[in-house]
Parts: sequence; C-alpha cells; structure tokens
Amino acid sequence: MAGESFDFAAQALRQGDRDRYLATLVLPAAARPGVTALYAFNTDIATVRDRVSGPQPGEIRLQWWSDAITGQGHGAVQQNPLAASLLETLERYQLPTGTLLRLIGARRFDLYDDPMPDLETFEGYAGETASTLFQLAAMILNEGEPVEPGDAAGHLGVGQAMIGHLRAFGFVSAQGRIMLPWSILEANGVREEEIFAGQESEGLHAALSQIAELARDHLDKARLAIAQLPSPLRPAFAVLPVLEAQLELWQKQSTNLYAAPQDDADWRKIARLTWWTLQNR
Repeated sequence: MAGESFDFAAQALRQGDRDRYLATLVLPAAARPGVTALYAFNTDIATVRDRVSGPQPGEIRLQWWSDAITGQGHGAVQQNPLAASLLETLERYQLPTGTLLRLIGARRFDLYDDPMPDLETFEGYAGETASTLFQLAAMILNEGEPVEPGDAAGHLGVGQAMIGHLRAFGFVSAQGRIMLPWSILEANGVREEEIFAGQESEGLHAALSQIAELARDHLDKARLAIAQLPSPLRPAFAVLPVLEAQLELWQKQSTNLYAAPQDDADWRKIARLTWWTLQNR
C-alpha cells in the first residue's frame, strides 16, 4: 500500500496528531500506511468542531464521512486523498465499517456544548473513539484477521482519553465545554461557572486528581493485558509509555490546571516508543 493518498494521510497526521504519528513510526513497514490512514481519518473527524462555524456544518461533515464509508458518498470521494487512503485500507484489511460508523457517531457529541454527564458515559465515548483505533490498528497488524485485544484496547483507549482531556482541560473549558465526567466534578463541589471562568479551587484539584488516578489504573490494566497478546500485535499499543510520561508530567505541574500542558520532546517520545517496542517483541 503506497501512493500519493497515503503520503497525504501521513502529512495530515503528522500535522494534526503528533503522538499518533510518532506511534506509527515503530510499526512494521507493511502495516504503517494502513494504520496511518486510519489515524488520519480520526484526526479529521476529531477536529471537525474546530474547523466549522457550528453544529450543523459539523454534522454535514461527519455525514459525508459516513456516506463515504458506506459507499453512498456523492461527488468525487476518491478525489479526497484522506478518503481514498481510508477506503483502500478498509478494502485491503476488510475492516468492519460498523465500527467506524460508531466512531463517527460518538464524535457527534463533540459538536455540542453538553457536559460529559458521568464516568460511564465518558468510558463509552472513549471506547468508541480511542479504544476503537487500537482495536483496528491491531487488526491491521494481524493482516485483517479478527483479533480480540479487548482489554488492552479498552483500557488503553480510556486511559488515553482521560489523559488527553486532563491535558486539554484549559483549552476545552475556554470553549465553554466540559469533557471530563461532570458527576466527579460535581461531587467535589465544582461549579460550571468557575470552570468557564478559569478559577482554581480545592474541589477542582481533587476532582481532576481522582480522574488522573482512574487514568493510571487504566494504564496499569492495559499494560497487563498487552503482555498477554501475541507479540506481533503489541506495536499497536506502543504509545503506552508516552501516555505514562504525560500523566506523570501533568501530575507534577497540576498547580495550574488551566495552563498549556508540558510535554516531552519528539526525540524522547520516539526513544520511549522504540525502547518499549524492542522490549515487547
């Protein structure tokens, strides 16, 4: 699998989701284009809200992707290089289209300002988005044959989503949105208006610290589950040490919950990814 559409997907992923792009660098060469196309598609739908003027045009963009995946796309779908690379990947590996459609459906939540109500809803959202990508990436590494990385994909996806939203807390709250479980925030006495005003409080620190501990627990469970997988599938989960480092950095700097998060340099992330992959052959 090669060509201009896959080159375009790699460039889009490199610009739009640096961590997932770096994670593709440790994949087997044969699987890398397919996983890159999958991740680039995800980057496009995950950033729809940032590129449109409101929910309705966002819905139209997500529906365009749904139609493209189900073969109902109108116009020159194949002339869109991201769509072309994804559709070729779907055909090559016979990936389940229903899984991708559920991913798109989950992303509709992003278009609106409703708060994430509770932990169960958050875990479901993370499962349909982040966990799905790990599951499909493992399937690509398995040459399209069905795999059962359920616990590994499930726990790592939820942990990744929690860490991502802890790190993006200031950015998301400035948009008037609450993407972490409101029930945990509310139980600690946090009010919506203080979040949207960028105000710190003991309750907010306590709530986000609890979510960080939940994320840590998911990463620990993911590590155990990944160790039980056949070794050829494990590179799909190589981002684990990068997430662990990001969580540790967040916990060290959590004196300012709204600040832009600290992060490792790319070379350090690549070193973590490479060393982990070598250890888990």
